[in-house]
Amino acid sequence: MKGVLFCGGFGTRIREYSEEVPKPMVPIGNRPILWHVMKYYAHYGHTDFILCLGHQAQAVKQYFLNYDECLTNDFTISGGGRNVSLARRDIDSWTITFVDTGVNSNIGQRLRAVREYLRGEQMFLANYSDGLTDFHLPDLVSRVETEKPVAAFLCVRPTISCHFVEASDDGTVHALRTCKQADLWINGGYFVFRQEIFDHLHEGEELVVEPFNRLIQKQQLLSHRYQGFFQTMDTFKEREQLERLVAQGNGQASWMVWKNEPDKNGAAAQTSR
Repeated sequence: MKGVLFCGGFGTRIREYSEEVPKPMVPIGNRPILWHVMKYYAHYGHTDFILCLGHQAQAVKQYFLNYDECLTNDFTISGGGRNVSLARRDIDSWTITFVDTGVNSNIGQRLRAVREYLRGEQMFLANYSDGLTDFHLPDLVSRVETEKPVAAFLCVRPTISCHFVEASDDGTVHALRTCKQADLWINGGYFVFRQEIFDHLHEGEELVVEPFNRLIQKQQLLSHRYQGFFQTMDTFKEREQLERLVAQGNGQASWMVWKNEPDKNGAAAQTSR
């Protein structure tokens, strides 16, 4: 099943980084968050990716064109450094299609722009590329296969820190509730779509506005609630939180599901410099 990753936004709320690189290329540890999302999907066997590029598309292209496996894998050198033997590979089994979908395009337009690369796919995955989770992805895919909605998404608790106010018209406050106290759920940006999504997505429309409302009316939109780990990277503070989890080790970065099981593609590989 192919995965469509939206990588073209400006990332204005994390401008400390996104002025230099696109938001999906902001690093968590020694790899960009886009890589973490792709590794998550690859862990579940989904290694055919379509990257919807826009803002600073060249940075994403150059990163993968110059990809260095040694940064995240054990390796042995010989011949004075000319020969490198990798204990395993990260992306050797991946297929990545890079598609320029417009600098100012919205998510719906980006999805429409890659439709031709999805022909023949009965179902496909999609992701905003700015949130991490340890959710067991096959659970959502299985529900879509069984219940057959046109679209489904992971439904999570808000990660922002704020207070919701209940007050009278005269300003008298009756209650303050945090996001965790309120019964709120949000779209986590992990999608499963059928080809029929394109029948509901018209030119210029944002994905989760008009198309999703059409699906709601036809009872063809499914949400899957998950209360486990989920964290977006919308701000510098959120990026630092994820960075701390990586630095702590000991399984704290729980979205790294690929570290919980032996690498299926762990055969040693040879390369040279």
